[in-house]
Amino acid sequence: MLDERVDALLGQLTLTEKVALLSGKSMYHTVPIERLGIPSAVLSDGPHGVRGNDGCDGRITGPTTCFPTGSALAATWNPALIERVGAALGEEAHGMGCDVVLGPCINIVRHPLGGRNFESYSEDPYLAGRIAVGWIRGLQSQGVGASLKHYACNNQETERMRGDSIVDERTLREIYLPAFEMAVKEADPWTIIGPYNRVNGVYCSQHDYLLNRVLREEWGFKGAVISDWSGTHAIFESVQGGLDLEMPGPAKYLGSFLADAVRNWQIEEAVIDRAARRILRLLALTGRLDDAPRGGSVNTPAHQALAREAAAEAIVLLKNDGVLPLQNVSSLAVIGPNAATFLTGGGGSSFVEPPYRISPLQGLQERLGEQVRFAQGCDNFVKPPLINPEYLCPAQGEGPGLWAEYFAGADCTGTPVMARVEPTINFWSGGLTCAPDELLGETFSVRWRGTLTAPGAGRHVVNLINTGDCRLYLDDRLILDNTRSGAIDFVRHINATVDVELDARREYAFRLEFTNAPGDRGPAAWLHFAYAPDEAHDSRIADAVELARACEVAVVVVGLPDQFERESGDRPHMDLTGRQNALVEAVAAANPNTVVVVNAGSPVTMPWLDRVPAVVLALYPGQEGGRALVDILLGDINPSGKLPVTFPRRLQDTPAYINFPGTREVRYGEGIFVGYRYYDMREMDVLFPFGHGLSYTQFRYSDLDVPARAKIGEPVTVTLTVANTGSRPGKETVQLYVTDLKSSEQRPPKELKAFAKINLLPCENQQIAFTLDRRAFAFYDPYAKDWVVEPGEFEILVGSSSRDIRARAKLMIS
Repeated sequence: MLDERVDALLGQLTLTEKVALLSGKSMYHTVPIERLGIPSAVLSDGPHGVRGNDGCDGRITGPTTCFPTGSALAATWNPALIERVGAALGEEAHGMGCDVVLGPCINIVRHPLGGRNFESYSEDPYLAGRIAVGWIRGLQSQGVGASLKHYACNNQETERMRGDSIVDERTLREIYLPAFEMAVKEADPWTIIGPYNRVNGVYCSQHDYLLNRVLREEWGFKGAVISDWSGTHAIFESVQGGLDLEMPGPAKYLGSFLADAVRNWQIEEAVIDRAARRILRLLALTGRLDDAPRGGSVNTPAHQALAREAAAEAIVLLKNDGVLPLQNVSSLAVIGPNAATFLTGGGGSSFVEPPYRISPLQGLQERLGEQVRFAQGCDNFVKPPLINPEYLCPAQGEGPGLWAEYFAGADCTGTPVMARVEPTINFWSGGLTCAPDELLGETFSVRWRGTLTAPGAGRHVVNLINTGDCRLYLDDRLILDNTRSGAIDFVRHINATVDVELDARREYAFRLEFTNAPGDRGPAAWLHFAYAPDEAHDSRIADAVELARACEVAVVVVGLPDQFERESGDRPHMDLTGRQNALVEAVAAANPNTVVVVNAGSPVTMPWLDRVPAVVLALYPGQEGGRALVDILLGDINPSGKLPVTFPRRLQDTPAYINFPGTREVRYGEGIFVGYRYYDMREMDVLFPFGHGLSYTQFRYSDLDVPARAKIGEPVTVTLTVANTGSRPGKETVQLYVTDLKSSEQRPPKELKAFAKINLLPCENQQIAFTLDRRAFAFYDPYAKDWVVEPGEFEILVGSSSRDIRARAKLMIS
C-alpha cells in the first residue's frame, strides 16, 4: 500500500520537482512540492536529545530532555532500556515538530582521542550494533525516523572534511561495517547519513560500493541516504553513487545542475526516480503526507525519570576497596572542578540545552543537606569555558541568563523584533540562540543586558570570539572592542582576551552589543569567562586538602572541560587537564576515604589510581546525572555499568597510536586488532578492560553447557546459570566471547558474540541461554568475498568482562 501510494505520487512529478525533492529547502527542512501537497520533512540534530536550539530555521525552540550520551548509553549494555530511551526521544521529536532525529552515531571508537567518541557507542561492533538496534526501534516506534550515522569509517575529526580512511576489505567487514549491517537488517532505519570523509579514495556521499552494492544490494536497505551538512561533492556522481538528499538547503549540487545533467544524458532519469521515491517513502512513513497529528511531549516527569534511570545504569564502578556505598556518613567533602559544573555532553551538533542540570554537589546536597561541604580545588579548563548562566541575571524576565533583544538594523535602536531571556552568549547562525531568519535581514544587531556576579575575588579572564562587530561593557566601561579592525581567522572570527579584576558577590552591569557583518560565513558570538587566579597565589588545592581532612569522606569530581571532547576536533592528549591530578593526589593523601568520580566521555589516564580506594566513571550522564550518581554513591542503586571501551594505561599502548590521526590519508594499519582484540593479542596490561564494571554484590557462574559438536551453519545453543551470592539485589551483564583455536587466518584471541543483562535478588539464580549463528564463528575472506567458517575447534568463554572469564568450554565444528 505504501509503495503504491509513493509510486502514484512519483508519477505526477515533473523532472524539476523530482530533483527538488533531493535537496534541503533550508538548514533542517526538505523542499516541499506545494502543487501536489507534498510537505517538507523536518530534521533535527541528536542523538541523546532532540535539539531545540535551532530557531533560525522556523523550528520550534526550547529546552529538551538531555539523556546520557552514546558512550554512556552503551555502558548500560541494556538494549531494552535504550529502546525506551529511543521511544522517549520519539515523543520529544513530535513535541518539537520533527520527523527525523539525526542518530544514532555508531562509528567504532578506534582511538581514545577521537573527538566524537562520547557520541559513539563502543570499540566493539557487536555491542554497538545491539545498542543501535534498541535505539532505532524505540525512536521509530513513535513514527519518527532514525538517521544512522556516519556510514562509514568516520573515526576521527582531524581533516574530517577531506580525510581518506584507507581500510582493507577484511577490516571493513569485521570491524567498521557490522554494527551498520545489524542495525539495517534488524531495525530498518529510515535514513542513513554519510560522513564527510572518504574511504579508499572516494567520498562517502558518492561511494557506489558502500552505498549501492553493500548497503542496498547486500543488506537490503530501503531508506534514504542523506549527506552530512555540506558533505556533498558532486552533481550527478553523488546521486549515481547512492546519495538521495543533499543537506542543508538551498541546493548547491542537486538542484538545477542535476536536472541539466539528466537533460544532457549524464545521468538517467530512472536514477533520479529511485532517489525521489525514497524521499517520498520517508515522508509517508513519518505521516507527513497525511498531515498526521504531531502530538508529543517534551521534558515530562516520565522522561526525566528515564534519563535518571539510564544515567544510573550507565555509571561504571571501576574500583572499590570497601569505601562504597556511602552509609551513615557524618560529614562529606565534595571537591573538584566538575562537582558543581557537571558536563552533560560534549560539543558540536549533538549538544542539547536541557531545562536544568543536576550536578553531583546539588544531588548530594538534596540528599544529605548540611553534611555536605564544597571546595572547588582547581580549574580544569584549557581555554575559558562559556560563561556560566549562574553568574548572570537578566535585565528583564526570569533568569539565569541575559535579556536578549534582536533588532532589524545595525545599531541596536528602535523596537526589537524579538526579545527573550537567553542562558548564555553562545550564538551562531543556524545555532543556539539566534532569532528566526524571517524576522531579521542580512544586517541586524543584538544586545544582551543584565548583571554579572563574579564567582570569586581577583583576576578573571574574558574571551570574546565573534564575526562582525562586538563590544562588551561592564558597568558601562568598554572592556573588549572586537570589531573588524582586529585579527580575523579563516572564517572571519575576531578573537580577543582580556583580564579583569572583579570583586566577589558584587553585581556588575553587563552589556554586549553585536552587529552582523553581511558576507561573513554566518553571524556568531561566543563569550568565555572564568575565575583565573595566578598559580602562585592560588590556595584552592590547600583549601580542598584542609576540607578533606576535616570530613569523614571526600568525593573528588574530576573530568574534562567543556568542549574538550567535541565535533570538529580531536583531543590533544588522554590526561586530565589543569591541576586535577595534583588535586586528587593531595586529597587522597589527606583522607583515606577518597572517592574519585570521573566526568568524561572517553578514557583518561589515572596516575593516582593505586592511591585511592574507589573510582566511579560517570561518563556524560545527561541532565539527571547528579542525582543518578548519588543513587550509586549512597547504594540506593547497585552499579551495573560496564565499559564499552578499553581504558589503556598509556596513549602509546593504543592500537592506532602510530597511525592516528594521520594527515589527509589515514591508514588503518592495526587492521582488525581494535580495542580489546589488540590488547589481548599483545597480552598487554590495561588500566581497565573492555566490559569491566564492579558491583556491590557478587555473582557466581556455573553449569556452562556447550554442545560437543556442531555442523557449520547450525545454530549453537549455550546455557549457563548465574546466581547472586551477595546481600544486595543487582544487575549483571553476562558476556560471551568466541575463540577460534586454529585458523588459517590470524584472528583475535576472543570476540564478543552475545551478552545478556539480568537482574537478580540475593540468593536468586537464573539460567541464561544464548543462540550463536554462523556469523559468530566466521571471519571475512576478501578473496572469496564471503564470511567463512573453517571446521575445527572453537572455545566458548563466558564472563563478567573480557578479562574476567568465569567459565569456558570447547566445541568442535565440522
